[in-house]
Amino acid sequence: MAVTLNPDLVRSIDPPIAEVRTWVEGRRFPAGRPLLDLAQAVPSYPPAGALRRHLAERTALFETAQYTPITGIPPLRAALAARMTAEYGGEIAPSNVLITAGCNQAFCIALLTLARSGDEVILPVPYYFNHQMWVQMQGIVPVGLPFRPDRSGVPDPADAARLITERTRAIVLVTPNNPTGATCPPEVLAAFHDLAVSRGIALVLDETYRDFLDTLPAHALFEDPDWGRNLVQLYSFSKSFSLTGYRVGSLVAGDAVIAQATKVMDTISICASRIAQDGALFGLHELSDWVREKCAMINRRRDALAALFRSNDLGYELISCGAYFAYVRHPFEGEDSTAVARRLADDHNLLCLPGTFFGPGQERCLRLAYANVEEGDIAVVSDRLRESLDRRTAPAA
Repeated sequence: MAVTLNPDLVRSIDPPIAEVRTWVEGRRFPAGRPLLDLAQAVPSYPPAGALRRHLAERTALFETAQYTPITGIPPLRAALAARMTAEYGGEIAPSNVLITAGCNQAFCIALLTLARSGDEVILPVPYYFNHQMWVQMQGIVPVGLPFRPDRSGVPDPADAARLITERTRAIVLVTPNNPTGATCPPEVLAAFHDLAVSRGIALVLDETYRDFLDTLPAHALFEDPDWGRNLVQLYSFSKSFSLTGYRVGSLVAGDAVIAQATKVMDTISICASRIAQDGALFGLHELSDWVREKCAMINRRRDALAALFRSNDLGYELISCGAYFAYVRHPFEGEDSTAVARRLADDHNLLCLPGTFFGPGQERCLRLAYANVEEGDIAVVSDRLRESLDRRTAPAA
């Protein structure tokens, strides 16, 4: 007799990025028409040279091969708390910081801390698919916060207020958003926080891409002296310092949440990788100018892409754009976004994600991770989208 598998896990979708990779697996692309990969959000540039040299030196030390404290090395927790206090205002102590193996893990730990099977968590639609997958794996009920293309993808706190029940434990927001790129204005975040406080639930704020905003701070939530009662903030060093494979992120919360989250961290991975934490610490101390330079570069790509959509000849409508992503509506009435994305890969050597990966009602949408490509290739992306309007276009390779 075969083993019985966790039905909550079985019902979850398969990893979307891995699925899309199979669309181009084994293909060869001509030098004059290479694959443009706008699927997974990864920096198109390596870590700073100074960071690479620092990590090479650190690997020679025995201490970098050992466990760290569960919550992370004290210098990194202190440096992040100081940086966030300087940027956001208010008071954030090192004790409010838990270092995690990436922001995905920070989210998983946060949700295990805040909710259990049968509880409800409000997720914005379109949602980051790993968030939805984790919630469902835990038997937690995801409640969709309606998509607001009329607000350029910014969710409405009034919509969330109508969804809260006695089983609601948290509202999750991602800003700048994955997949839409939309950034919640400070006043919208304040309204969501006020709602969470009034209903006695958590506001889980994923700010993975905050370093790619044009201006900081993104909000004033930490200026509330009682912020730790309801706010849980998540962050990733991966995109900022181009350390995606090192897996290092953070969870910032009140003492009560950190105490329970530490139990989760200990049982999942004991601690984040020591060498990754050393890389994040070096980045916080030494790479502020480098990060600003990369932010300006990514935002130039954003502006170039947005300008091409304003020309109105692509046939695709730009819904929202920011940080790493553009979220667009495709022009093929009645056709599912997966079929459209597959055709872009097959016929036009353009790999992107269909909106159906990000929740219900997204059949007409595609996510383009434009930060993956060089600024000079932005026009090539638009050319290939334009080509796709003619179904008679011959396959590219």
